[in-house]
Amino acid sequence: MYRILAPSTQSQEIKRSRFLAVAAPIADEEAASAFLAAHAVPEASHNCWAWRLGQNYRFSDDGEPSGTAGKPILQAIDGQELDSVIVLVTRWFGGTLLGSGGLMRAYGGTAALCLQAAKKRRHVATRQVSVALAFADLALVKARLSAIGDVTVARETFIADGAVLDVVLPEAEAEAILAMVSDLTRGRAAIAGA
Repeated sequence: MYRILAPSTQSQEIKRSRFLAVAAPIADEEAASAFLAAHAVPEASHNCWAWRLGQNYRFSDDGEPSGTAGKPILQAIDGQELDSVIVLVTRWFGGTLLGSGGLMRAYGGTAALCLQAAKKRRHVATRQVSVALAFADLALVKARLSAIGDVTVARETFIADGAVLDVVLPEAEAEAILAMVSDLTRGRAAIAGA
């Protein structure tokens, strides 16, 4: 999953209707509500939106035919594997009806352009554990951990007979990585926080 780092905007005109998309990172539902209150344009024809926070999501068609605005915006979010984000697409009607397919392409396309332009960072769910190792195992375990993407040794503390590593692991791979550490040390590693 990815998260956008800062608000982003994008606009386009489709058959004389103007579409303006604004995307922003959010931390919770209250932030989403505050964003909508601050950025919705009351005099516009429609203010359609979608947001995602982990497994939670919401969307609104704001008067457009059902499924033609909010859901395509949410699909643009999901299509770019984004989380903790809200996208508001405001439409000023230009006099030409776009039809259901045209509305879906306009709302989803404008949202996608806005999200593509946003600066993003990969976000990985993590777990922190402490691994106590003997000096004999330290170099090998550190070398193997450093070769795995998204693994970070946050702190290394030396003790009388070895070291304790505070390690940040990607949640999805944590069990496999900890099993590897146990195998490398032939079960001598003491793992806490697993």
